[in-house]
Amino acid sequence: MPTTGRVDRRGLLKIAGGSVAALGLTAAGCGTGSGSGDGSVTIRYAWWGSDDRAKRINRTIALFEKKYPKIKVKTDFQPYLDFWKKFNTQASGGNPPDVFQNAIGFLRKYDARNVLLDLNQQVKAGNLGMENFRAGLEKFGEVDGKLLGVPVGSNSMALVIDEKVFERAGISPKPGWTWDDFDAAMRTIRDTEGRAGDSGLYGVMYVYDLYLRQHGKAFFTKEGLGFTEGDLTRWWNKAQAGVTSGVYTDPKKVAQIRPKLAVAAEVAGCEFNWDNFALRYSAEGKSGYGLAPIPTTDGRRTGQYLGSLMLSGSKRTEHPKEVAQFIDFMVHDPEVARIMGYDRGVPTTTEQYEAFQPTDEVNKGIAAYEKQLVDTGVLEPITPHPAGADVAEAAFLRLAEEMALGKRSVDDAVKQFFTESKTALGS
Repeated sequence: MPTTGRVDRRGLLKIAGGSVAALGLTAAGCGTGSGSGDGSVTIRYAWWGSDDRAKRINRTIALFEKKYPKIKVKTDFQPYLDFWKKFNTQASGGNPPDVFQNAIGFLRKYDARNVLLDLNQQVKAGNLGMENFRAGLEKFGEVDGKLLGVPVGSNSMALVIDEKVFERAGISPKPGWTWDDFDAAMRTIRDTEGRAGDSGLYGVMYVYDLYLRQHGKAFFTKEGLGFTEGDLTRWWNKAQAGVTSGVYTDPKKVAQIRPKLAVAAEVAGCEFNWDNFALRYSAEGKSGYGLAPIPTTDGRRTGQYLGSLMLSGSKRTEHPKEVAQFIDFMVHDPEVARIMGYDRGVPTTTEQYEAFQPTDEVNKGIAAYEKQLVDTGVLEPITPHPAGADVAEAAFLRLAEEMALGKRSVDDAVKQFFTESKTALGS
């Protein structure tokens, strides 16, 4: 799932008027949920994201505590990598947060470690409603009959384009266009616009997953990897040839402009990313940006699914009822949607989807893109992620970059990826 930039904790405290208590940070990481003599309880909630997400989330927590005055919420947040490092330490020590932001790549991993709360009992008890979810998203957090996560926002892969570049080049991507059409469009941009067509396909794991799904395979199966060394060799050779021919941006140039995105920095005409990242392009760049369809192999199948951030509970929580009530509030309450907007993706429940009606063109474009995916029937069930998927994904990203920067050959990178992934996935 996509993430935001590094958080400046001191800056966040300034936003909250300098009050640590206002952010609920005082008890983060200090034991399991607690109770008091008057029947009130405290639960710990942790997530990753930016200071803007923190501001929004703390406003939603204030609403929750007003509705449930006997439930207090202590919060903690980190940048993505720091979040999982801290969470792993807490989980290993038997002290994870009561409720936390999660992603599909971690469900089987932490379920196997006996960390995740099966929320089905809370659904049966009436503390958590799983009705009114869009496009089958209520199934997103289910693993082997257990409900291990509840989606809070949906997104899907898209081709983010510089609309002015595509217009000048005379390119109008339509649903069902093929990879051959895409390749021709990238050559046109290279030849007419003085920049590469795309920022490069080396390390975009989720686009490679869609490409595999178009061919009846997948990046992950329940047991391990769903493709061969030969498959990955062909994909990375294609990416390398694109750089050599100038249709993809030189990876060294992409590395130099980070953390700015390549399309916003005007070194590429388009790149594959999650649809809700359109907000970031508009914030960073000077052009207009839109969402184009994923290219296909056969003119029909895109392999797409709706991904999602989700909320999970800890199996060690002393307050499963309150955790369920918190999750229920965060995914169903209309005012939460009006506060969060599309920060974590398009709201997953109909109550929240209808409550937030975007007025700006960027958010309207995101909503229209996902509606088009639903209406055209291209969405498929998400590929299961086995335990260890997060380690395999990290290896893919690291090795793809090393290869892109000339530190490894394609063959060496492929062999190393399969060696590390087999260890991580136990296959």
